[in-house]
Amino acid sequence: MAALADLPEDLRTEARLVFVTHSIPTTMNDESGPEGGAYLTQHLDVAAVVAARVADATGVARPHELVFCSRSGSPHTPWLEPDVNDRLEELATEGTRSVVMVPVGFVSDHMEVVYDLDTEAMATAERLGIEARRAGTPGVDARFVRALRDLVVERAATERGEEVPRPAVGSFGPVWDCCAPGCCLPKAAVLA
Repeated sequence: MAALADLPEDLRTEARLVFVTHSIPTTMNDESGPEGGAYLTQHLDVAAVVAARVADATGVARPHELVFCSRSGSPHTPWLEPDVNDRLEELATEGTRSVVMVPVGFVSDHMEVVYDLDTEAMATAERLGIEARRAGTPGVDARFVRALRDLVVERAATERGEEVPRPAVGSFGPVWDCCAPGCCLPKAAVLA
């Protein structure tokens, strides 16, 4: 909300929420989770929850989407797209004047956030004439730390065989405690 409030007032209402996470090879996404596709599904779910909460708090439903950063590796290997900079280029041609980049896939302001978003993506936005802000990462925010603590306590109780409530937001629901044998492994490794 602070990044949104920092935009010029005349651009705030029309600001697009651009959720950013680390790109991974498409095969890794396809093999993530028991049903496959868990990486992308979880990120899209979080983005939808946050966008809805921003709409509730501001009274404005903003367009939002998920983009990626930090692609590396062989250029012949398909990775999740679009790249944040490529998408900013497209948004500029569509007439977007303001964005808030939300690093939904990162918990701290480490090098990828600082370089990929604060340096590269901000330079791209500036070059394109898009007013851009970056939302903060949770870092040591007390609410985030409490949520991590609650999750550890929940998992410990589960390991002791206790029935525990599994609070979750969004449509994805609570995730599994442990991956089943063969889960999240490349299919070739499962067949070997």
